[in-house]
Amino acid sequence: MGETFQKQSVEIQQSFPDRMLRKAGLWLCFGFLSISLTASLWARTHKTPEQYGVEFSTEIAAPEGEVLDALDRVLNDNIIQGSREYNKDKFIEKASPAPNSSLFPQWNGPGKVFYKVRTKVLAPVNFKESNDEGTLAVRYIVQTKTPDKTILRIEAVFVEDFRHTVHPSNGSVEAAEYQDVQDRVDAIELEKKQKAESEQHRQEELARQALEKKKQQDDELALANAEGSADDLEHHIKTLRHQVERIVKAPGAELKSAPFHTATNLKSLNAGSEIVILISTPYWYGIETEDGQHGWVHHSQVDSLP
Repeated sequence: MGETFQKQSVEIQQSFPDRMLRKAGLWLCFGFLSISLTASLWARTHKTPEQYGVEFSTEIAAPEGEVLDALDRVLNDNIIQGSREYNKDKFIEKASPAPNSSLFPQWNGPGKVFYKVRTKVLAPVNFKESNDEGTLAVRYIVQTKTPDKTILRIEAVFVEDFRHTVHPSNGSVEAAEYQDVQDRVDAIELEKKQKAESEQHRQEELARQALEKKKQQDDELALANAEGSADDLEHHIKTLRHQVERIVKAPGAELKSAPFHTATNLKSLNAGSEIVILISTPYWYGIETEDGQHGWVHHSQVDSLP
């Protein structure tokens, strides 16, 4: 019996630390769970503060003229993007361009200034603590940086009519209005590209038609030469030569590889150089130079022989 008691005592001593470790583990797990739940609740009730009144400025890779054209379309679309009055709305409607706005301090810096204003707005979203009726205004400042780059600054503010409390924007209106301007700049660039391509195709078609006409004239001339007398033929040739020979005007001209201004320059023709017209289009001559080189010159750069 004594041996049995000692054996049970040893087993109790050996199992006690195990029980304590298991309890400690449970308390540790409970502690971690409590910390995780506390952190989760804190994150839900303590959000990162939203930034208000941050100035928006960006650089657009387009000439100032294109940016102003795009901005004019934005100013007259009667919409202020990036805000709304009611949850069902997508933007603020009934906005109008304005020559100025007293809601902003006077701008004395460089560039051109434009405004878009909507009055009687009811608590627009994305403005700090806006909960009344007032005026929403957007200011756009356009400034040339380089010939092909333009700086655009946009600011938005909401001011209550009754208390005249100023509510700064969180940047949503500025970002949305900029994107609208950028989209319209891209559309203008696409229109220009398509117009240039269309003009090039038109010039190429005119050149093709002129080639066909020249071939027909050559065939008619060959027939006339075969049927006419020697004197008539010589007179006819002189007349034709006078019609097709030209002289380059001062200060000279560039011989182009194709009938449009952006075509590659083949060589410079000196003023007074004589050329022969091979092809005639409404704006361009396909010519042969005195040294036998072929190319294109604009009608305005040559004159008839005296």
